[in-house]
Amino acid sequence: MLDADHPREACGVFGVWAPGEQVANLVFYGLYALQHRGQESAGMAVADGRGVLVYKEMGLVSQVFDEPTLATLQGHLAIGHTRYSTTGGSRWENAQPAFKTNAAGGGIALAHNGNLTNTAALAESLAVAGPDGAPATAGRRPSSDTDVMAELLAREADLSLEEAIVRTMPRLEGAFSLVIMDERTLYGVRDRHGVRPLCIGKLPGGWVIASETAALDIVGATLVREVEPGEVVAIDEQGLRARRFAPAEPRLCVFEHVYLARADSTLAGQSVHQVRRALGAALAVEAPVEADLVIPVPDTAWSAAAGYAEASGIPFGEGLMKNRYVGRTFIQPSQTMRKLGIRIKLNPLREAIRGLRLVVVDDSIVRGNTTKAIVAMLREAGAREVHVRITSPPVRWPCFYGIDMPTRAELVASDLVTDEVASYVGADSLGY
Repeated sequence: MLDADHPREACGVFGVWAPGEQVANLVFYGLYALQHRGQESAGMAVADGRGVLVYKEMGLVSQVFDEPTLATLQGHLAIGHTRYSTTGGSRWENAQPAFKTNAAGGGIALAHNGNLTNTAALAESLAVAGPDGAPATAGRRPSSDTDVMAELLAREADLSLEEAIVRTMPRLEGAFSLVIMDERTLYGVRDRHGVRPLCIGKLPGGWVIASETAALDIVGATLVREVEPGEVVAIDEQGLRARRFAPAEPRLCVFEHVYLARADSTLAGQSVHQVRRALGAALAVEAPVEADLVIPVPDTAWSAAAGYAEASGIPFGEGLMKNRYVGRTFIQPSQTMRKLGIRIKLNPLREAIRGLRLVVVDDSIVRGNTTKAIVAMLREAGAREVHVRITSPPVRWPCFYGIDMPTRAELVASDLVTDEVASYVGADSLGY
């Protein structure tokens, strides 16, 4: 509800191979650093060379795992996941990692960031039979694209997991950055376009694979490189090895730089913070305006607002205060609280903005409702003018690659030109 004007997050994945280390604790801190990518559920799979143990639950990372739970997750390699649902509903069954047992009795755990576009066709081809040998039409069908991928790998029992991955990945269409494991080996996989990020880090006694470099930093790992688009990397006692299942055709999602990734991460060799500053500076050139103060919509627009201020010569300042403890809530708001809307998350600094002409920098407008509420709130707090500047182009089409954008009918820019969107949100001007 509170972020309806932003693309909803992708997921975060994290894997570690580190004999002698408390791998569950490392995964916990890695997922904690990736919490911004998904807040619905969290999970972890740990292996000790003999078996794979999976623990997952609905909620934030800090709600799902505590010290007693982590103490039971012993092994030398592990993967973890923090989820925002795209394919498959928000329920425990779809929390990750997904786990399957192949015909040879081996365990496979898989965690996924992205979204497949041919899930239905793949699920139909599986036609999973029930455990009692019932006909396929009566059996359980995979409940998500992640479940489909894990089942496909489990079906390749005649191959090693590495060979199964290389054989299966070309069948998948869409976006997928994966961490996969069996009892002894950790794998990282990225689709041929590299739509979602995935990187490799080195620990003193092991290796890490993570969605973002910020997660490497928090566990003390040094960035080695990104997993290349179309590549499978494997990590075990023999070290790191890599092989390709498809030619690389890089197409990193622009919203990773604009909104999804942490500002302290590096993507495709570029600092997210510096990219956002450059976007803000470009906005100042493309959509200048006479104003007294540039303010960001916290938190992802901070870097861009600073870039806009520097390039325009307009002072940078704070105008909105964010409640940083608003996460997932299980308490339904009353009608009175619903009327307060965005104020649950943001509140204006009245003395800082009263009587001023504001440039309000944000990363995107999706439905427009939140931007409209922010503009109204700033006017009520005494702003003389409100000029909205957005660091991404107008969102006119849905996304099918791991970001939950609504149908085209719900996108405010789908059928409105810029001036009409400005009028809808109540801004004096709008620039993308």
